[in-house]
Amino acid sequence: MENQINNEKLLKNDFWYADWSFPILTALLASGIFSGTHMYYVHGTGVFNEISILAMLKVGMEGGGYGAAAAFGASFLFARILEGSLVGILDVGGSMMTGIGIGVPALILATGFTLPLTSFPVALITGALLGLLIGFIIVTVRKFTVGQGGSTYGADILMGAGNQSGRFFGPLIIISACAASIPVGIGSILGALIFYAMDKPIIGGAILGAMFLGFFFPIA
Repeated sequence: MENQINNEKLLKNDFWYADWSFPILTALLASGIFSGTHMYYVHGTGVFNEISILAMLKVGMEGGGYGAAAAFGASFLFARILEGSLVGILDVGGSMMTGIGIGVPALILATGFTLPLTSFPVALITGALLGLLIGFIIVTVRKFTVGQGGSTYGADILMGAGNQSGRFFGPLIIISACAASIPVGIGSILGALIFYAMDKPIIGGAILGAMFLGFFFPIA
Protein backbone atom coordinates (compact mmCIF):
# COMPACT_ATOMS: atom_id res chain seq x y z
CA MET A 1 0.00 0.00 0.00
CA GLU A 2 2.81 2.37 0.91
CA ASN A 3 4.67 1.53 -2.29
CA GLN A 4 1.54 2.30 -4.31
CA ILE A 5 1.21 5.72 -2.67
CA ASN A 6 4.89 6.47 -3.34
CA ASN A 7 4.48 5.43 -6.99
CA GLU A 8 1.49 7.74 -7.38
CA LYS A 9 3.51 10.63 -5.93
CA LEU A 10 6.34 9.92 -8.35
CA LEU A 11 3.94 9.86 -11.30
CA LYS A 12 2.44 13.21 -10.31
CA ASN A 13 5.93 14.73 -10.35
CA ASP A 14 6.85 13.13 -13.67
CA PHE A 15 6.77 15.52 -16.65
CA TRP A 16 4.28 13.44 -18.65
CA TYR A 17 1.83 13.21 -15.74
CA ALA A 18 2.28 16.57 -14.04
CA ASP A 19 -0.42 19.24 -14.32
CA TRP A 20 2.15 21.98 -15.05
CA SER A 21 3.45 20.19 -18.14
CA PHE A 22 0.10 20.04 -19.94
CA PRO A 23 -0.08 23.79 -20.79
CA ILE A 24 3.44 23.52 -22.23
CA LEU A 25 2.36 20.72 -24.56
CA THR A 26 -0.80 22.55 -25.66
CA ALA A 27 1.27 25.71 -26.25
CA LEU A 28 3.67 23.86 -28.56
CA LEU A 29 0.81 22.20 -30.40
CA ALA A 30 -1.22 25.38 -30.85
CA SER A 31 1.86 27.32 -31.94
CA GLY A 32 2.52 24.90 -34.79
CA ILE A 33 -1.12 24.77 -35.91
CA PHE A 34 -1.61 28.56 -35.84
CA SER A 35 1.63 28.98 -37.79
CA GLY A 36 0.30 26.50 -40.35
CA THR A 37 -2.69 28.76 -40.88
CA HIS A 38 -0.27 31.68 -41.32
CA MET A 39 1.48 29.68 -44.04
CA TYR A 40 -1.82 29.13 -45.81
CA TYR A 41 -2.85 32.76 -45.46
CA VAL A 42 0.46 34.00 -46.92
CA HIS A 43 1.59 31.19 -49.23
CA GLY A 44 -1.59 29.22 -49.93
CA THR A 45 -0.39 25.96 -48.35
CA GLY A 46 0.56 24.49 -44.99
CA VAL A 47 -2.66 24.59 -42.98
CA PHE A 48 -3.43 21.70 -40.61
CA ASN A 49 -7.11 21.02 -41.26
CA GLU A 50 -9.77 19.23 -43.28
CA ILE A 51 -10.63 20.55 -46.73
CA SER A 52 -14.30 21.03 -45.87
CA ILE A 53 -13.51 23.17 -42.81
CA LEU A 54 -10.72 25.07 -44.54
CA ALA A 55 -13.21 26.05 -47.24
CA MET A 56 -15.03 28.29 -44.75
CA LEU A 57 -11.84 30.24 -44.03
CA LYS A 58 -11.06 30.44 -47.73
CA VAL A 59 -14.46 32.03 -48.37
CA GLY A 60 -13.53 34.81 -45.95
CA MET A 61 -10.11 35.27 -47.53
CA GLU A 62 -11.79 35.69 -50.91
CA GLY A 63 -14.03 38.44 -49.59
CA GLY A 64 -17.07 36.45 -48.56
CA GLY A 65 -16.86 37.15 -44.83
CA TYR A 66 -15.40 35.21 -41.88
CA GLY A 67 -18.66 34.70 -39.98
CA ALA A 68 -19.12 30.99 -40.76
CA ALA A 69 -15.50 30.04 -40.03
CA ALA A 70 -15.41 32.10 -36.83
CA ALA A 71 -18.68 30.73 -35.46
CA PHE A 72 -17.94 27.11 -36.39
CA GLY A 73 -14.34 27.13 -35.17
CA ALA A 74 -14.99 29.05 -31.95
CA SER A 75 -17.92 26.80 -30.99
CA PHE A 76 -15.78 23.71 -31.55
CA LEU A 77 -13.00 25.21 -29.44
CA PHE A 78 -15.36 25.98 -26.54
CA ALA A 79 -16.94 22.50 -26.67
CA ARG A 80 -13.58 20.71 -26.76
CA ILE A 81 -12.15 22.74 -23.90
CA LEU A 82 -15.20 21.75 -21.84
CA GLU A 83 -14.82 18.15 -22.92
CA GLY A 84 -11.10 18.11 -22.15
CA SER A 85 -11.64 19.63 -18.73
CA LEU A 86 -14.35 17.27 -17.57
CA VAL A 87 -13.67 14.05 -19.47
CA GLY A 88 -9.89 14.19 -19.46
CA ILE A 89 -9.37 13.72 -23.21
CA LEU A 90 -8.59 16.70 -25.42
CA ASP A 91 -9.82 16.34 -29.00
CA VAL A 92 -6.92 17.85 -30.96
CA GLY A 93 -8.97 17.97 -34.17
CA GLY A 94 -11.74 20.05 -32.65
CA SER A 95 -9.79 22.15 -30.17
CA MET A 96 -6.53 22.83 -32.01
CA MET A 97 -7.03 22.15 -35.71
CA THR A 98 -10.54 23.61 -35.95
CA GLY A 99 -10.53 26.05 -33.03
CA ILE A 100 -6.98 27.43 -33.13
CA GLY A 101 -6.39 26.74 -36.82
CA ILE A 102 -9.66 28.13 -38.23
CA GLY A 103 -11.92 29.71 -35.60
CA VAL A 104 -9.45 32.04 -33.88
CA PRO A 105 -7.76 33.20 -37.13
CA ALA A 106 -11.21 33.93 -38.58
CA LEU A 107 -12.11 35.99 -35.50
CA ILE A 108 -8.84 37.93 -35.75
CA LEU A 109 -9.18 38.54 -39.48
CA ALA A 110 -12.81 39.61 -39.07
CA THR A 111 -11.61 42.53 -36.93
CA GLY A 112 -9.22 43.63 -39.69
CA PHE A 113 -6.12 42.85 -37.59
CA THR A 114 -3.90 40.75 -39.88
CA LEU A 115 -0.47 40.87 -38.19
CA PRO A 116 -0.76 37.48 -36.40
CA LEU A 117 -1.51 35.86 -39.77
CA THR A 118 1.02 37.75 -41.90
CA SER A 119 4.09 37.47 -39.65
CA PHE A 120 5.55 34.02 -38.95
CA PRO A 121 7.24 34.96 -35.61
CA VAL A 122 4.04 36.65 -34.40
CA ALA A 123 2.02 33.61 -35.50
CA LEU A 124 4.29 31.32 -33.46
CA ILE A 125 3.96 33.51 -30.37
CA THR A 126 0.19 34.01 -30.79
CA GLY A 127 -0.42 30.27 -31.13
CA ALA A 128 1.79 29.49 -28.15
CA LEU A 129 -0.03 31.99 -25.92
CA LEU A 130 -3.42 30.65 -27.00
CA GLY A 131 -2.32 27.07 -26.35
CA LEU A 132 -0.90 28.04 -22.97
CA LEU A 133 -4.20 29.67 -22.04
CA ILE A 134 -6.19 26.61 -23.15
CA GLY A 135 -3.93 24.31 -21.15
CA PHE A 136 -4.30 26.38 -17.98
CA ILE A 137 -8.08 26.58 -18.39
CA ILE A 138 -8.40 22.80 -18.79
CA VAL A 139 -6.14 22.03 -15.82
CA THR A 140 -7.88 24.62 -13.60
CA VAL A 141 -11.44 23.59 -14.48
CA ARG A 142 -10.56 19.92 -14.05
CA LYS A 143 -9.01 20.56 -10.65
CA PHE A 144 -12.10 22.28 -9.28
CA THR A 145 -14.70 19.97 -10.87
CA VAL A 146 -13.76 16.37 -11.62
CA GLY A 147 -10.83 16.66 -9.23
CA GLN A 148 -13.33 17.09 -6.39
CA GLY A 149 -15.38 14.03 -7.31
CA GLY A 150 -16.04 11.33 -9.86
CA SER A 151 -18.64 13.01 -12.08
CA THR A 152 -17.99 14.22 -15.63
CA TYR A 153 -21.01 16.55 -15.36
CA GLY A 154 -22.51 15.06 -18.50
CA ALA A 155 -19.59 16.11 -20.70
CA ASP A 156 -18.90 12.47 -21.61
CA ILE A 157 -21.88 12.74 -23.99
CA LEU A 158 -19.60 14.85 -26.20
CA MET A 159 -17.19 11.96 -26.63
CA GLY A 160 -17.29 10.74 -30.20
CA ALA A 161 -19.99 13.16 -31.29
CA GLY A 162 -17.68 14.80 -33.79
CA ASN A 163 -16.62 11.47 -35.25
CA GLN A 164 -20.22 10.36 -35.66
CA SER A 165 -21.28 13.58 -37.37
CA GLY A 166 -18.17 13.37 -39.54
CA ARG A 167 -19.66 10.30 -41.24
CA PHE A 168 -22.07 12.58 -43.09
CA PHE A 169 -19.24 14.58 -44.67
CA GLY A 170 -18.33 11.66 -46.96
CA PRO A 171 -21.23 12.11 -49.43
CA LEU A 172 -20.67 15.88 -49.40
CA ILE A 173 -17.02 15.37 -50.37
CA ILE A 174 -18.06 13.04 -53.19
CA ILE A 175 -20.61 15.55 -54.50
CA SER A 176 -18.01 18.33 -54.38
CA ALA A 177 -15.48 16.15 -56.20
CA CYS A 178 -17.99 15.27 -58.93
CA ALA A 179 -18.79 18.96 -59.35
CA ALA A 180 -15.06 19.74 -59.73
CA SER A 181 -14.42 17.35 -62.64
CA ILE A 182 -15.40 13.89 -63.89
CA PRO A 183 -12.01 12.18 -63.19
CA VAL A 184 -11.81 13.66 -59.69
CA GLY A 185 -15.39 12.59 -59.02
CA ILE A 186 -14.71 9.04 -60.22
CA GLY A 187 -11.61 8.87 -58.00
CA SER A 188 -13.62 10.08 -55.03
CA ILE A 189 -16.34 7.47 -55.60
CA LEU A 190 -13.84 4.62 -56.04
CA GLY A 191 -11.92 5.67 -52.94
CA ALA A 192 -15.12 5.83 -50.90
CA LEU A 193 -16.15 2.35 -52.11
CA ILE A 194 -12.76 0.89 -51.19
CA PHE A 195 -12.89 2.39 -47.70
CA TYR A 196 -16.50 1.23 -47.31
CA ALA A 197 -15.46 -2.32 -48.19
CA MET A 198 -12.67 -2.05 -45.59
CA ASP A 199 -15.24 -0.87 -43.00
CA LYS A 200 -13.47 2.51 -42.68
CA PRO A 201 -15.01 6.03 -42.77
CA ILE A 202 -15.65 6.78 -46.43
CA ILE A 203 -14.62 10.42 -46.09
CA GLY A 204 -10.95 9.38 -46.03
CA GLY A 205 -11.29 7.25 -49.13
CA ALA A 206 -13.25 9.95 -50.95
CA ILE A 207 -10.53 12.52 -50.30
CA LEU A 208 -7.61 10.21 -51.15
CA GLY A 209 -9.33 8.96 -54.30
CA ALA A 210 -10.06 12.49 -55.47
CA MET A 211 -6.47 13.54 -54.80
CA PHE A 212 -5.06 10.49 -56.62
CA LEU A 213 -6.95 10.97 -59.89
CA GLY A 214 -6.71 14.73 -59.51
CA PHE A 215 -2.94 14.35 -59.73
CA PHE A 216 -3.19 12.61 -63.12
CA PHE A 217 -6.12 14.70 -64.36
CA PRO A 218 -5.57 18.18 -62.92
CA ILE A 219 -8.40 20.68 -63.07
CA ALA A 220 -7.68 23.38 -65.60
